[in-house]
Amino acid sequence: MNPNSIVADTEGEMVAWCTKPGHGTRLIPKNALKGVQYMRTPAYAQVVGFIDQTFIDLQTDDYGGEMDPHGADTRGNPLGGLVYSSAFGNGIEQVIEWNNFMGGNAFCIKVCDPANPNAANFCQHIYDRIGCAYNSPNNAQNGTFEACLGDNQDYPGIYTDASGAVQTYTQPPESLGPITTMPYQPKVPASSSCTTYTSSVLYSDLLSVTAPGDTTTSAPASTGTAKPSGSGSASGSKTGTAGGAQNTSNSAEMLVAGGMATAFGVIFSAMFFA
Repeated sequence: MNPNSIVADTEGEMVAWCTKPGHGTRLIPKNALKGVQYMRTPAYAQVVGFIDQTFIDLQTDDYGGEMDPHGADTRGNPLGGLVYSSAFGNGIEQVIEWNNFMGGNAFCIKVCDPANPNAANFCQHIYDRIGCAYNSPNNAQNGTFEACLGDNQDYPGIYTDASGAVQTYTQPPESLGPITTMPYQPKVPASSSCTTYTSSVLYSDLLSVTAPGDTTTSAPASTGTAKPSGSGSASGSKTGTAGGAQNTSNSAEMLVAGGMATAFGVIFSAMFFA
């Protein structure tokens, strides 16, 4: 992975970045993370946030794309990428369904409970052109670091139109050009029990990790929601609606990517492919 890379050109060879040392990965430089929200729901856990992506070797104006365990050739993007987690109360186990969107100086990664029969629906991988806003609807704020409990989202691509009919969105192929309009706006799931943290405390292991040319001493705060766009081609659809949600306790959890572990929970030690 070289500096100034583009996700669409390198998604098959992405590498892991962590906020904790000791896992054989690259460390995210200090001041890169601008805001992070961790959300634990009955069906999945997700991390959404804002980042200066030039600190992790991506072009500043790259609006990115999706990494997932499937890929066009079923070998995954990145090739052979594996995710393990202890988020679901069964110790460290492999998470079969997950996705990660990276680009537009924002990111989201969602891991779905392997025991949930709808894991593949919650962690869809066919909507790679419409980014975090539609695949992981959220209220993450730039400048805020928090952990919350949340309800399940609707399945990505499933929505109710103005007449009350449930519809399935079909993503157009990339050959038709940019997606400029959408027939619906995703519903952001309800959240509760949010706890706010100080980034310098969460990421104390990163204080000595600097990106080339970085002379700042702290990360600036601003506002907004994480809604990066994706790129690439995919098509297809799934049907169904998300079941009722109940809040689930949020304890320190673990995510392991490609055999390399990183804390994943209230300490926000998230794994990123970039």
